[in-house]
Amino acid sequence: MKKAVLGILVALLMCCVLCDDYTRKREDMVNYQIIARGITDAETIEAMLTVPRHLLVPEDLQDEAYADYALPIGYGQTISQPYIVALMTSSLNLQGNEKALEIGTGSGYQAAVLAEIVDHVYTIEIVPELAQKAETNLQELGYTNITVRNADGYFGWEEHQPFDVIMITAAADHIPPPLLQQLRDGGRLILPLGNPLYYQTLTLVEKKGSELYIKHVLDVQFVPMTGYVQETEEEEILEEDAEEDGSQKMYIGLFSAAVVILIVLIWRIYKGDT
Repeated sequence: MKKAVLGILVALLMCCVLCDDYTRKREDMVNYQIIARGITDAETIEAMLTVPRHLLVPEDLQDEAYADYALPIGYGQTISQPYIVALMTSSLNLQGNEKALEIGTGSGYQAAVLAEIVDHVYTIEIVPELAQKAETNLQELGYTNITVRNADGYFGWEEHQPFDVIMITAAADHIPPPLLQQLRDGGRLILPLGNPLYYQTLTLVEKKGSELYIKHVLDVQFVPMTGYVQETEEEEILEEDAEEDGSQKMYIGLFSAAVVILIVLIWRIYKGDT
């Protein structure tokens, strides 16, 4: 009996030590990676201090959870660098009563940060395994204001539109039209916009009537958005290749015609001299 009680006490003590260690790492992350880089939004800072990032990364990477870089979470996806999570969150200028849509749940970390601030988060993940794991982890952490769906985020979540804010956490070379349609008038959308294979620009879009107001925030590098967006990108590449191929053929044809005309002129000059 004494050994059992002693074992429980040791386990509790170890748990407290680990919790204190992660709490300290989380505080250092906020102080040195976020506040030091100019993030001043109080709600964002409080959310970053609250969400246990180490419980939303693979177990073998928990010691690196609060490091200043992105981490792999499997299936070619990553959990974003803490500073980028804070920057995207604070850039949306959240008031606390928003209905948010996130495209790219990943591990669920960004959704949890948003859920600490907004009224409700609807989040879509295209990889079934990641969607299931994120949903389980978020439920275990007690988040009742996050709804996870396994689907292609390109098409948004029409049943719950309009959204006050939309966050896309994967790179795309254009903003999916369905998401703009589901963004309410006066709403904000943020995404890494640009060539998915290279660097992108973190772009904030505000919708006012039929007008979109664009603000470039920072150069970033995210994993590519997958699904239907890739099909549209491939179609654009094929169209560009076809146009380029057509232009090349046209130039070759013009060059060939010019050569023939030049040969004829030279021949006529030669015949005239002789």
